[in-house]
Amino acid sequence: MASNTSKTARASVRAGQAGAAGGALSVLGEFKYLIPLNGGKHVYVRNLTNGKTVHASVTSEKFIEEIRVLAAAGHGAKIRAELANLATAYPNDGWDATEGRLAEAGIFEAAAA
Repeated sequence: MASNTSKTARASVRAGQAGAAGGALSVLGEFKYLIPLNGGKHVYVRNLTNGKTVHASVTSEKFIEEIRVLAAAGHGAKIRAELANLATAYPNDGWDATEGRLAEAGIFEAAAA
């Protein structure tokens, strides 16, 4: 792993690898896709489909595309529930607006079809 990666990113990747050991998710329902940072302005997106953790601004195209990939792989409902939990836990961080932007982009509807 590159030495310029943050401790948090490395820990997130290790946690993702431990949870998906052997190619199967062994922790039922406890995998977190979103790790909030900087008061809801940035997030680590943990991607089960490729095993990578991406750092992105919640207003960026990069974030939207990462969530689109996960939703297309069938994880949209879980991500939406996670966003609702973040909005409840951190009401001043704008997670409801983030969910709204993703819904406007048609991400959750495309996953449901």
